[in-house]
Amino acid sequence: MNTQPGSTGKKVALITGAARRVGAAIAAHLHERGYRVIVHYHRSETDALMLCESLNRRRNDSATAVGADLLDLEALAPLVETAAGHWGRLDALVNNASTFYPTPMGSVTHQQWDELLGSNLRAPFFLVQHAMPWLSANCGCVVNLVDIHADRPLKNHPAYTIAKAGLVALTKSLARELAPAIRVNAVAPGAILWPERGTDAAMQAEILRRIPLGRPGTPLDIAKTVAWFLDQAPYVTGQVLAVDGGRSLAG
Repeated sequence: MNTQPGSTGKKVALITGAARRVGAAIAAHLHERGYRVIVHYHRSETDALMLCESLNRRRNDSATAVGADLLDLEALAPLVETAAGHWGRLDALVNNASTFYPTPMGSVTHQQWDELLGSNLRAPFFLVQHAMPWLSANCGCVVNLVDIHADRPLKNHPAYTIAKAGLVALTKSLARELAPAIRVNAVAPGAILWPERGTDAAMQAEILRRIPLGRPGTPLDIAKTVAWFLDQAPYVTGQVLAVDGGRSLAG
């Protein structure tokens, strides 16, 4: 195993929170485009291993899973070193992992604040910092998964909204800090998958009513946008692209 930045070979992408849902779609799509992928997981080890097994059946030695708790600051440097060291390079970091739940004002705890800010903002910042030598060696790219609610706050979710707004600011700030060697951009999904904690039918209908395209998006819509930033936008950095069916325009 070569553990020095700049090793030759196929491009390698680390996708956080990639065992399931949108993260898994991103990993699978990048793999289809020829990337070797590092599937990060926290609690979803079984799903991560199954995804890697499936991808490796399609192309041998092309996917591996790495577990880490992104709220543990001491785990972030080893995660990057393990991921980059596996094939001796790192070309892309996709900060997809996210925690999402309501925190109405008056009831927010320190633990909730730390969890929402930690997963959505602090971890991406320090992962980029640890990945800088590897990404710089290959003119790499960072793509952060933000949220259309970073600009249009979601009621009863102030901590989450603040965290995603911070991630937008991080995207723009690091695009300046890390140029010209590393590009940093963000994708802001709209209604792609309903939250796992549940959204009732009436709320789903109200959300769909406000989407000009009249339907939710798919994880593949997000995956294709991430791939565009990585491979087809060499003169684009510091940008946030909404993938929301026009919802952010509809008021």
